[in-house]
Amino acid sequence: MFSHVIVGVTDLERSKRFYDALLGTLGVPPGVANKGTRYFYRSPTGLFGITLPINGEPATHGNGSTIGFAVQSPEQADAFHAAGVANGGTTCEDPPGYREGPAGPLYLAYLRDPDGNKLCAMFRPPKA
Repeated sequence: MFSHVIVGVTDLERSKRFYDALLGTLGVPPGVANKGTRYFYRSPTGLFGITLPINGEPATHGNGSTIGFAVQSPEQADAFHAAGVANGGTTCEDPPGYREGPAGPLYLAYLRDPDGNKLCAMFRPPKA
C-alpha cells in the first residue's frame, strides 16, 4: 500500500546513526545520502527516509502518529527496540511484548526516535 515514509529530523547525522542501527536489525542496509539533507533506506518492500525539512522550518513529530515496521519474530522486535534505545531513542508505551487484540495476539515494541517520532516493531504470529 505504501511506497515510502519520510520523517523530518533536527540532526541528520545523529538520526542516521539511530536509523542505521535500528533498521539494521531488520536487514536494511545503512542509509544512502541524498542532496546532503536526507538519507534513504531501501528494502524490497519500500523506502524509508529521514530529512532536514525542505522548507527550513523546525522538524516536529506527529502527535498520535506511529510508523510500524514488520518484523519476523519477537526476538527481532526486541533487537529493534534495544538498538533504538542504545542509539538515542526512548522507550514508550508498555515494554515490548504480546498484546491481545481483536485480530488475535501481536508482539509489539514501541519507542521514539531522537526527534520524538513514534515507531513500532510488530510481529503477527501465524494463525493456528
